[in-house]
Amino acid sequence: MNDKKIRCAIYTRKSTEEGLEQEFNSLQAQREACESYIKSQKHENWQLLPTEYDDGGYSGGNMERPALKRLLQDVQNGLVDIIVVYKIDRLTRSLMDFSKIVEVLDKHNASFVSITQHFNTTTSMGRLTLNMLLSFAQFEREVTGEHIRDKISASKKKGMWMGGKPPLGYYRKDKKIYPDEEKSALVHAIFEKYTELKSTTLLKDWLKEQGQNISVGNLNCILRNKAYIGLVGHKGTWYQGEHRGIIPTELFEQVQNVMADNRINRQHYDPKKSLLSGKLYDDKGNAMSPSWSTGCSGKTYRYYVSQAIIRKEPSKLGKIGKVSLPQLENFIDSWFERFLLDKTKPYQYVQHFEVSKQKKLLQLLSSYTITRDIEKALIKHIKLRPNEVEITLHAEQIVELFNAIYENREMGLLKPEELKQERTYTEPYHIGTIANGEKIIIGQFVEPKKRPNAELIKILNQAYTWHQDVLNGASTQDIAKRDKVCVQYVRRILNLSFLSPKIVRAILNGTQPTDCTLKKLLSIKSSNWQEQEQLFHK
Repeated sequence: MNDKKIRCAIYTRKSTEEGLEQEFNSLQAQREACESYIKSQKHENWQLLPTEYDDGGYSGGNMERPALKRLLQDVQNGLVDIIVVYKIDRLTRSLMDFSKIVEVLDKHNASFVSITQHFNTTTSMGRLTLNMLLSFAQFEREVTGEHIRDKISASKKKGMWMGGKPPLGYYRKDKKIYPDEEKSALVHAIFEKYTELKSTTLLKDWLKEQGQNISVGNLNCILRNKAYIGLVGHKGTWYQGEHRGIIPTELFEQVQNVMADNRINRQHYDPKKSLLSGKLYDDKGNAMSPSWSTGCSGKTYRYYVSQAIIRKEPSKLGKIGKVSLPQLENFIDSWFERFLLDKTKPYQYVQHFEVSKQKKLLQLLSSYTITRDIEKALIKHIKLRPNEVEITLHAEQIVELFNAIYENREMGLLKPEELKQERTYTEPYHIGTIANGEKIIIGQFVEPKKRPNAELIKILNQAYTWHQDVLNGASTQDIAKRDKVCVQYVRRILNLSFLSPKIVRAILNGTQPTDCTLKKLLSIKSSNWQEQEQLFHK
């Protein structure tokens, strides 16, 4: 007989913290069942270790759990021979994580037992059965998630408030939100004062004088939040909400117009303070520096120019010698906005967060406005090629930004020694010509790929449908009431039915500029088609 003691560690987990305060909770029930099973294996010399490994309130969808980490570390230190769990999904619900755990166990001659499913990871048949079980567990988890998302989507389309922290100026009661009279007055003052100051920085200083400390980032979120005019948003679409708006639609639209003008005018700054100064490189690795020239008309044209041109070293020059500074920086702005809304990209940085924190953060990102200063802090370097941009970001700085957004504070700038990891993304990019017809690419001209934007095409179709309704005698109020949107939104979208045919054709064909958004289309105020086209390609 083998007299060697088999050291057994019990691992328990519960996805939520609900009920953990009870005298006999789920974790204790799991532990009691596992203890009884270990006692039944006394003839096999199984011995229960006194250390408890309990994860209460942690999802099984990832391995970011303190007790699990301690347990696996003890396995690696040779302190545990068998991990005992009540059910396999208590250990993990992810096939990928399961393979990592099994790899650790195999490497240190350990195994695990599920007392209600009787599996042994040391045999190939046991592994196959476990993989099948985990596949169904993961499938069940994903289906449950889909059902929850469908329910949220259907509820928001009805205008229901689906939880989360209410916007400033509201309080929550009986799963609904209601205006808070005192804080509503503050929100109204914020909107009114912004139309006067036309700057969130000045607005922040003014509020500080009034005893209110609100960051610029949060002010941007407040000023853009359509909940204040009674709407509920879901995945970029807004629906008439059950709650009462506290900001007049006219005032809200006035604020949006000021913010849009500020964004357009943001490109008019000193080139020495450019976004990519010291961070931009051409396809041969030459640094690209900001520069400018003045045309015959007196207009200033700004570029990023390769150091190979500045130093007059043609042998070192790549295919890209200079690019339009506003065009490239606007593209980077647009890329960061899409980066934050993508969800799959931010999730790479927050998957170790608690599930509740992940959900809230992804919700906050949908209305967050990133500034140039933050973009500059996130960028490590950018490399230009004739048909694509390679964007490399500081991973730790992105995590700091997400924590700052979640904690409602200003982002801290990490020290160079703290920036150890990086993430690189490639994005297609078309370099064409600038306003005076001068080429801004040296080398082969790259034809842009067609990228139909389904959302823009849908909006254009809506605009022409409403235009036809108006011709048939319907008023904007009739349309708004029928389609459950605000009148101001109908009026703004109707303006798109007067766009130049060339612009419409470009959107339908998918040849619109890469930074073309609904916001950019709505910012085109001119009724002259030629002027529209110049603004469209700017």
